[in-house]
Amino acid sequence: MKTTDTTMFDEPKIHEPTDQAVIEPAIESRPRPATGVKEAKIYIDGKFYPEASAKVSVLDHGLLYGDGIFEGIRFYNGRVFRLEEHLDRLWDSARSICLEIPMTIREVTEAVLETIRQNHLRDGYIRLLVTRGVGNLGLNPVQCKHPSVIIIAATIALYHENIYRKGLTIVTCATRRTSPAALNPAVKSLNYLNNVMARIEANLAGADEALMLNDAGNVAECTADNVFIIKRGQIFTPPITAGALRGITRSIVFEIAAELGIKIMEAEITRHDVFIADECFLTGTAAEIVPVVKADGRLIGNGKPGPITVRTIARFHAMTHETGTPIFV
Repeated sequence: MKTTDTTMFDEPKIHEPTDQAVIEPAIESRPRPATGVKEAKIYIDGKFYPEASAKVSVLDHGLLYGDGIFEGIRFYNGRVFRLEEHLDRLWDSARSICLEIPMTIREVTEAVLETIRQNHLRDGYIRLLVTRGVGNLGLNPVQCKHPSVIIIAATIALYHENIYRKGLTIVTCATRRTSPAALNPAVKSLNYLNNVMARIEANLAGADEALMLNDAGNVAECTADNVFIIKRGQIFTPPITAGALRGITRSIVFEIAAELGIKIMEAEITRHDVFIADECFLTGTAAEIVPVVKADGRLIGNGKPGPITVRTIARFHAMTHETGTPIFV
């Protein structure tokens, strides 16, 4: 591994997990139809619509060209987790693609909270979208005069709860991560076809996730998650320049590592590094933190979630229930 950041912390103090140690998602919910909310109400441009009536124009460039941005945001126990960070990233994405969000951050914050209230939820997931808006069939975004803001509150279970306890399997896919020189992954664009194609490869291989490489052949990320490996008590993750998203949960892992006294750094990671890792886990807002126990048919470590992974997940769960923007005041 070639490191790109020399930031380190003290040596970790690792305690082996007991046989009773259990890893669980912070939200336990079964996949359900649609949003999973009875009579769901969806926010579109200042109004709430029943789910069946929530529609956008076929001439919206978000549909025609994937021209727009989004954020996935979690809320736990009546609090929205890391809402400010998500909105900061949304505004950064908008600025990068010259998209003017027709609301202030304060207005979007209140709209997010009210959408959750309207759906009577205390735990769940928010999908916040900003599309370029209605235009003509031409590509030029100048034709789109009014961007649209859409907010959906839902229940979510990205993986079955057993995956969090036992770990998932990944395969390296042939689809390469889009180069930052083409479409920078720092922009959470509505155009996710690159990731979708990689996800299809994982499905065809019977794996839970797909590991995506960049043009240099190094690990970038998975289809919807950042990648972390652990070797000799130290945590490594690909740098943003490798094609990884600057994930909110990714940054939380850095905070947790510092708190637990575990060395962590960004480094160029190859498939070989993943194969010989002692532990591996993925992070994402929807996935939270999930262990990986097999890559391309090879067991990682002893084929079970490792001690650092278990400690990191436990601390993450505690943070989700201790902090956040209150929904019901």
